[in-house]
Amino acid sequence: MDALAGLWRQAGLDARALDAVTLTGADPILPSGFKVGTAAQATIAASGLAAAEIHRRRGGPAQRVSVAMRDAAIEFRSEHYCAVNGQTRGDGWDSIAGLYPTGDGGFVRLHTNFPHHRAGVLKLLGCAGEREAVAAALMQWDAVAFETAAAEAGMAVSAARDFAAWDAHPQGQAVATLPPLVIERIGDAPPRPLPPLAERPLAGIRVLDLTRVIAGPVAGRTLAAHGADVLHVTAPHLPSLTALVIDTGRGKRCAALDLRDPDQKARMEGLARGADVFLQGYRPGALAGLGFGPEQLAAMNPGIVCVSLSAYGHRGPWAGRHGFDSLTQTATGINWAEARAAGEVKPRVLPCQVLDHGSGYLLALGAMAALMRRAEEGGSWLVRVCLAGTGHWMRGLGPQPDGMATPDIGEDQVHDRLEESRSGFGPLVAVKHAAVLERTPAHWALPSMPLGSHTAEWAS
Repeated sequence: MDALAGLWRQAGLDARALDAVTLTGADPILPSGFKVGTAAQATIAASGLAAAEIHRRRGGPAQRVSVAMRDAAIEFRSEHYCAVNGQTRGDGWDSIAGLYPTGDGGFVRLHTNFPHHRAGVLKLLGCAGEREAVAAALMQWDAVAFETAAAEAGMAVSAARDFAAWDAHPQGQAVATLPPLVIERIGDAPPRPLPPLAERPLAGIRVLDLTRVIAGPVAGRTLAAHGADVLHVTAPHLPSLTALVIDTGRGKRCAALDLRDPDQKARMEGLARGADVFLQGYRPGALAGLGFGPEQLAAMNPGIVCVSLSAYGHRGPWAGRHGFDSLTQTATGINWAEARAAGEVKPRVLPCQVLDHGSGYLLALGAMAALMRRAEEGGSWLVRVCLAGTGHWMRGLGPQPDGMATPDIGEDQVHDRLEESRSGFGPLVAVKHAAVLERTPAHWALPSMPLGSHTAEWAS
């Protein structure tokens, strides 16, 4: 409960609402040296409680919110259990992605799941696209030197650090000054009341979702689970990971716009003017260069809530660097801490994408908290969450000394947490939402659909 209460205070919400929460289960729930189950339960419960609080403020009845730690841990691995036509979609990792030793005795992790990242890394290494060739080429590099060269080339690579090295790094010091959730007012606007009471907590709230991979899409999926009108917009020329689209697309409509085209950019401006929430997870500054930065959006639509995900936060020398969960784990010391907890001699990943999923629920919490502030105080708002900050918060929950001895949750043990539905990809089996709201059960009213299946317009 302490972890949840801390997040709730960080969101600036009334502590009395915490009396309506029931949390069951205890760590260790997954094999890890960190309190992964606590992180999952606290972030999911915080987002569920925020939805219940919005419903109450719209005139609905008070209700209990319950989250079992086991259910939360399973939802933090939702992409692993998602199956279409009875078949899972695989892990989605490219053949050369992963961890490699370097010539100085260090390690680097490559993220090459997108074709341009794979091509860029191979160009930098000057080798064939085979693991043996990549491994040999990396032995000619020092870990940090290759990380730096890759970052300068716009590639996705991290050198493995331990906590001491990360804490001494300028970016580690910058992240340590950030709370896991930042909510700030960025413009003036009159109060905009929450919509009238409806059957679902977020009915009538429009969310423009410009995110990819896991963290941002999980935030949109969470808001959709509570009734928001979520319109996911991507560009037709950008690569995607189908398995993740299927899992995180539940409850959303999905459209495609190319913002390099003036007419389609104008259409996006129209959508932004009608949005309550603008959720984005692109490289810092990328959308601002196209006219859709937070301050630009606040001028376009006073009262908008901008929700922004980054890898390493908005302060420090890496503020503009993009990244992914796996890379952030490696760069910030988490992988070495896991290895040492397991008695292993090379960096070890967490048992799930904790930074991605945790950040997703924090983004959803922040969006809902800002909507409540907008209703009371007015203003335009900016919510910031970063993967490294979520990792720093998880680290602050304390170690789990006996966690590695915990049996993993096998795939044959999650059947009670799966539900069947239709989708645009075929019959779908996917994980249920772990937050149980007593009066307004979370569910996804719309099926996952291939990207670009819908028109770029609001449902109503």
